[in-house]
Amino acid sequence: MKRNDTDISKPQTAAQYLRLFLTGFAMGAADIVPGVSGGTMAFILGVYESLIDAIKSFNVDALRLALRLKIAALAKHVSLRFLLALGLGLASAVLLLSSFLSATMDEPDGRIMLFSFFFGLVVASILTVGGKVRWDSSSAATFVLGAVAAFIIVNIVPAEADHTAPALFLSGMIAITAMILPGISGSFMLLIMGQYDYVLTAVSNRDLPPIIFVGLGAVVGIIAFSRVLSYLLKHYYNLTVALLVGFMAGSLWKIYPWKQCLESNLDRHGDLRCLVEQNIAPVADSGTFTPAIVLLLLGFLLVNLLDHMQARENLIFRRILP
Repeated sequence: MKRNDTDISKPQTAAQYLRLFLTGFAMGAADIVPGVSGGTMAFILGVYESLIDAIKSFNVDALRLALRLKIAALAKHVSLRFLLALGLGLASAVLLLSSFLSATMDEPDGRIMLFSFFFGLVVASILTVGGKVRWDSSSAATFVLGAVAAFIIVNIVPAEADHTAPALFLSGMIAITAMILPGISGSFMLLIMGQYDYVLTAVSNRDLPPIIFVGLGAVVGIIAFSRVLSYLLKHYYNLTVALLVGFMAGSLWKIYPWKQCLESNLDRHGDLRCLVEQNIAPVADSGTFTPAIVLLLLGFLLVNLLDHMQARENLIFRRILP
């Protein structure tokens, strides 16, 4: 699989900065929705490896440059312009969309529409990224391992938890690790640990202490785990990408749009929360079926279009667009 995100790690033009901001916005919007991964968006939009490398650059050398107040050298060392543009987009999505997406998820029809669009995105991502893997018995086995692992994770029943500072810090570490793995949702990990509603409410209400504890955990987690991912991508590139594609495939079970709740309870706000769901066939004559299919196809075509714009090799668009 060929890298296509090298140039974007050093943005120069307004168009490149805008692309990074919108990519970050897409990552933030995805991570708000339990079951959808911001890492998947980074993969789709061609910045995944650059993001991992930039995060990994926060090391001892970066600390030395900071202590010596060599700001220009530090900014270059950590790809600061790249991270700022991406981070501003991500933060904007979380702040602007958390209330809207939370409300949409609470409405059965809204959930179907939202998950239909993301389902199309992820299916297309599996095909476009998977089509660039050198498939053999090892990569196929790694793909299956990733798919099974993601399937098990997304079917864990959410737990109740306390909201102490250590618990929030640990939740932030685990959620951010999931966020940068395509197919495993950071917000779903928060849901599993019983922190999702609490953290989302804190963000919506601008309640700083919980946000700070989760944020500190996220910083520690992402700096540590990025080194593991960077090593795997450098030394076992094909197998690592096959594993990540497997994660995306396994996550499809969770973001399948049509579901029936089998077991539920009340959250701390007194709202009904589904604990165990079952995927069901869609009802073709329902009012949501046609728009849901349209959104699914839109998400599918959007990823293929973005893939073609980056590599000019997409099977769907290469005969349509130059």
